[in-house]
Amino acid sequence: MSANEKRAKAPGAGRRNEQVGTVVSAKMQKSVVVAVERLVQHPVYHKTIRRTSTFMAHDEKGAKQGDTVRIVEARPLSRRKRWRVEEILARGAAVEDIADVAG
Repeated sequence: MSANEKRAKAPGAGRRNEQVGTVVSAKMQKSVVVAVERLVQHPVYHKTIRRTSTFMAHDEKGAKQGDTVRIVEARPLSRRKRWRVEEILARGAAVEDIADVAG
């Protein structure tokens, strides 16, 4: 059995890490910034705390700010992009820039 065959049969092989989050910035042409929230417990006080991580993701689907999306790990696409948008789960409410409303 070759090394490639062993790797293909390994349990969990080919599984990519998935995250679900909200698009917080969609001002780039084919990239979005996705905020993913997780709950962690404080090490001393044991209170549940909400932590947010942001990921830059490659977007061919046309996600807009406020959309809920599923992102999956990908090969490095640029210096900061290691994720891509797999699907848009829910469209967010239309969010306008504050600068457009004020002026």
